[in-house]
Amino acid sequence: MPGQSTPVPLSVPDVEELVALVASYNPKSNGDRLRAAYAYGMSMHEGQFRQSGEPYFCHPVAVARILAEQRLDDDTIITALLHDTIEDTKASYSEISSRFGEEVAMLVDGVTKLTNLQLSSLETKQAENFRKLFMAMTKDVRVILVKMSDRLHNMRTIDSMRKEKQQQKARETMDIYAPLAGRMGMQWMREELEDLSFRVLNPEARKSIMVRFIKLQRETGDVIERIMKDMRKVLRKAKIQADVYGRAKKPYSIWRKMEEKQQGFSRLSDIYGFRIIARNEMDCYRALGAIHQRWRAVPGRFKDYISQPKTNGYRSIHTTVSGRDGKRVEVQIRTSEMHDVAERGVAAHWSYRDGMRYENKFAVAPTEWIAALQDTFASEENHEEFLDAVKLEMYSDQVFCFTPKGEVIKLPKGATPIDFGYAIHTRIGSRCVSARVDGVRVPLWTRLKNGQSVEIITAEGQEPQATWVDIVKTGRARAAIRRSLREAESERFAKLGRELARAAFEHVGRKATDKVLDTAAKTLGLDSRLEVLAQLGRAEITAQEVINAVYPELQKVQGDLVPYRRALIGLEPGQSFERAKCCEPLPGERIVGITQRGKGVIVHAINCDELAAYEDQPQRWVDLHWHSGTHEAVYSVTLELTIGNDAGVLGRICTLIGEKKANISDLEFVDRKPDFYRLLVRVELRDVEQLHSLMVMLEAESDVAAISRHRATLLPGGADLGGPSRNVRAKAGVQTP
Repeated sequence: MPGQSTPVPLSVPDVEELVALVASYNPKSNGDRLRAAYAYGMSMHEGQFRQSGEPYFCHPVAVARILAEQRLDDDTIITALLHDTIEDTKASYSEISSRFGEEVAMLVDGVTKLTNLQLSSLETKQAENFRKLFMAMTKDVRVILVKMSDRLHNMRTIDSMRKEKQQQKARETMDIYAPLAGRMGMQWMREELEDLSFRVLNPEARKSIMVRFIKLQRETGDVIERIMKDMRKVLRKAKIQADVYGRAKKPYSIWRKMEEKQQGFSRLSDIYGFRIIARNEMDCYRALGAIHQRWRAVPGRFKDYISQPKTNGYRSIHTTVSGRDGKRVEVQIRTSEMHDVAERGVAAHWSYRDGMRYENKFAVAPTEWIAALQDTFASEENHEEFLDAVKLEMYSDQVFCFTPKGEVIKLPKGATPIDFGYAIHTRIGSRCVSARVDGVRVPLWTRLKNGQSVEIITAEGQEPQATWVDIVKTGRARAAIRRSLREAESERFAKLGRELARAAFEHVGRKATDKVLDTAAKTLGLDSRLEVLAQLGRAEITAQEVINAVYPELQKVQGDLVPYRRALIGLEPGQSFERAKCCEPLPGERIVGITQRGKGVIVHAINCDELAAYEDQPQRWVDLHWHSGTHEAVYSVTLELTIGNDAGVLGRICTLIGEKKANISDLEFVDRKPDFYRLLVRVELRDVEQLHSLMVMLEAESDVAAISRHRATLLPGGADLGGPSRNVRAKAGVQTP
C-alpha cells in the first residue's frame, strides 16, 4: 500500500545522478548545462535549510527528479532546479536569462508568480487565483508541471511542517492540485496527492482502511497475483500478446467509494484494479472480448475511451467484471502509447525517445485543452460561480451522447438535456423547451446516460428559467443561464428606472435624455446609462443622486468667505502671490509655489508642464496649500466650448453658467462654422469643485458638442503668449478634486 515515508537525506543528492537519469531517456541532453544550473542553484540557496533540517537545495533537486521521471526536456529540469531562486535568493530574471536563456527565465518567473498566489484564501480570492492559474497554464503548461511537482515533494515531506500548516496545505492540495492533476491526465499524481492529503486530513480513516486491507490480504492471500495469472492465461489462449498489471486501489480512492456508495469496507468489492497493455488498438478490443468471455461483465460499468477519448487525450477501455469468489475487479485495456498518455497526461507531449522529441499521436497539445478549459469558464463573471464551475469540471466524469445526425457530445456524469443543448450552442440551450431521448419525450431534468441519442426541441421566445441553474451539471450551461437571467433582470429594472428618471427630471425642469444619463453614468462611475437605469430600478441608487450627478444643488456657503489675500498657507509674512497664467490653479487643486523676482510667488498646479523649467532650481520651490473654507468666486478659468449654431443656444449656455453662480468675465469666438461655434469663455469660480460641477452640467447639454478646460502656453522664460483673443491656449483635461 502507498504512503510509506522515506528517510530524509542529510546532504544534497549528487548532480551526476540527475544527469544520468535525464540522459537515460534523452541521450542528447546537455549535461554541462544541467550541471551549471545545479551549481548555480546550490550557490544561491547556500545557507538555507528546510524545516526538516536538510539543506534547502534538496527540495529543487527532488522536484527536478520528479520531472525527469516524467521524461521532460532540459529547460523544464533546469527550471525545477532554479524555481525558487527569484523568490528566495538574490537571483534575478535577467541573470537567469543571460546564463540559461530567456525560455528558462520565463518559466522560472511563471513558477514564482504561481507560488505567490495564495490559493487557500477566501472563496472570491481563490476564484480569482484560479483564473490567474489558468492564464499561466495557457502561456506554458510546463510552469504548472513544475509547480505540481513542487507541491508533490512538499506533500511527501509535509511531516516537518506545523500541524496547522499541514492542514492548510493538505486542504489546498485536495481542493486544487489533485483535481488539476487529474484534469491534466496525470492520474498517478492525482492519486498520490489525494492520498498524502488524506493522511493529514483524516488520519484515523486512512489507518482504518489500511488495517482492514491488511486483514483482507491475510484472509484471502495474494488475490492480485492469482487474478493476474488467470488473465495472462486467458490472453495466451486467445493468442493476444499483452502485459498484465494489478494493484490495490489507494486508501483515499477506497474511502471515496465507501462514501459515495454508503457501504462499509466489507461490502466494497472493486478495490482491485488491473491494466492490460496490448500491442495495438485491435488487440485491445480482442482482449476485451476474451475477458468478457471468461468473466461476467458488470452492467453499467463499461466505458470506451478509445473510440471517445477524454479532452486531455486519455484513451482506454474500462470494464468491471466479477472475478474469483464474486469479487468485482476493474480492468483497463490500452496500448503502450495510450498508457503513456494515461500515466503522464499532458506531460507526454514532451516525450523523448533516443534523444529526439517523440510525437505520441494520442498526446493532446497542452494549449488546446487549456484553451478549451478556459473557454468553459470565460463567461463566468461572478467569482464564486466561476470557482463552482471550475471545481465541477475538475471532478466530472463523462458520458457520451449523440445528436440526431450522429455527432458525439461529451458531458459530465449527471448532465441533462439542457446541458446537451448548451454544449451544441448557447442559442439552442437557451431556447430549449423539451427533449427526446432515444425517440421518447422526457422532462428537461432527466439525467443522460452513455450512448443515448438526444434531440433538443426549441421555441422562439423561450428564455432560460431560474430553476435551470439547479438542474444543469456543466459549468458552461450554468454560466450561460446566469448571464441570461442577469440580462433579463437588468432589462426589467432598466424599464422601471427610465420611468423613475423621467418623472424625477421633469420635476426639476429637465429631461432625462440619453446624453444626460451617459453623463450621470460617467460621474457615478457606472459602466453605462443602462446600468444607471437598472440600479435606479433596483433602488440601489436614488433619482436624486442621478440628478445631483448632473445638476447638483448649490451648496450653501457656511460662515465667512476666505478672501483672496488669505487664500494660501505657506507664504512668508508679507509675501505676495499670483496664480500662474499657464495653469490657473483653483482652490482644491494641489499646488506649489515658485519664487519670482519682483512678483513674489507664482502659484502653479502640481502637474503643470511649466514646472519642468525649474527642476534644477529647488531653492525657488515653496510648499503651499489652499486655506480650508469657502473661497471667494474670483478665480478666473478659461473654458473652450463647441456649441450648435442655433438661435438661443448661446443664451441658454450663459444662463446655465449663471445658475452655477459663475460670473462670465470674457467671451470670444475663435471659430465660426455654419453648424457650430467654437468659443473661449472666461469664468470666475470659487474652487475646482464648482468648475467640475459646471463642466458636468454643460457636458450634459444636448447643444454642447465638446467642452474642455483651456490652459495658456508660455514662451521660454515664462512669458504669457497672450489672452484668449490670440487663440493660443492648449486643451487639457478637467482637474478633479
